Amino acid sequence: MAEKTYGFAIVGCGVIAPFHARCVSSIPNARLCATVDTVREKAEKLAAEFGGEAYTDLAAALARPDVDVVCVCVPSGLHAEIGVQAAAAGKHVICEKPIEISLAAADRLIAACREHGVKLQVISQHRFDPGMMQLREALEAGRFERLVLGDAIIKWYRAQKYYDSGDWRGTWALDGGGALMNQGVHYVDMLQWMMGPVEKIVAKTATAAHDIEVEDIALALLTFKNGALGVLQGSTAVYPGLPERLEITGTGGTAVVAAGQVKIWEFKDEKGEAGAYGSKVKGELPAEPAAAAAADPAALQVASHRAQFVDLIEAIEQDRQPAIPGEEARKPLEIILAVYESARTGQEITLPLAVGAR
Repeated sequence: MAEKTYGFAIVGCGVIAPFHARCVSSIPNARLCATVDTVREKAEKLAAEFGGEAYTDLAAALARPDVDVVCVCVPSGLHAEIGVQAAAAGKHVICEKPIEISLAAADRLIAACREHGVKLQVISQHRFDPGMMQLREALEAGRFERLVLGDAIIKWYRAQKYYDSGDWRGTWALDGGGALMNQGVHYVDMLQWMMGPVEKIVAKTATAAHDIEVEDIALALLTFKNGALGVLQGSTAVYPGLPERLEITGTGGTAVVAAGQVKIWEFKDEKGEAGAYGSKVKGELPAEPAAAAAADPAALQVASHRAQFVDLIEAIEQDRQPAIPGEEARKPLEIILAVYESARTGQEITLPLAVGAR
């Protein structure tokens, strides 16, 4: 029997859409059938480069029987609106991060996909980065022993022209937040994926370097349900931008991943106990030759994005949950919303949040 070819439609033809289009074009049993945008020129440009037919009418694209999967690449605050329509049309959904900007909207999208029997995969491509996969394997093997400390540091830079490039950027209504919601959500997800559920959060935010509604600096102290502590830092005000880092420590060792690659890898089961005063790491590990080739952020992002596309196709064929279903993507959203609530009220916030929380 011939292998099924899966047809994709990309809705929202902005900055992230070409990444989705490259993923589709790189998978043998996938093809781009439709591009959709309210600005026809954007849809036509993407279709001209990657194939498919351009639309301004979402309903017309969803009516195509050859479209099996819809990529939701619109502004964050419209993810549920588009995703719910796709699910109602019987299409599987790949949703860009964050899943949405409120828990209520995220829950609507999750419920719609469940109701209509379609798969929902939310992009969190850094779970597929080589260093993250290596760290997760060590965690599952018990090499960290009891987790005690987990830090996520996302010190990026965005010039004012980035926020000026789209009227939705840097707004509460459609971006849902700033450095943490848009840029930091990836490593918020990595942190909770490694450390487990967050129980309490106390945070501060600031808008220090941009003319925007939302934060460009966020700092939070986290208490995890397992008793471990953590720090979350997110910013788009750190010129010229530093590699994002995840630092995980347990009683059995410490690992640091930066820009998707392992930089520190120190475990007692390999090196034994240190002296009474410890022994400082002399320096970070150099990138391996293969990793150095993947150090191009765009190349790494496409490769990791592609892994989620392949996983979704396999999930459809095997009738299983995708690697990052809606319920999993809801977790970092809730943490970010708790950071905002703590910063707004000046209070320590206990999770879970009420669904009505912004």
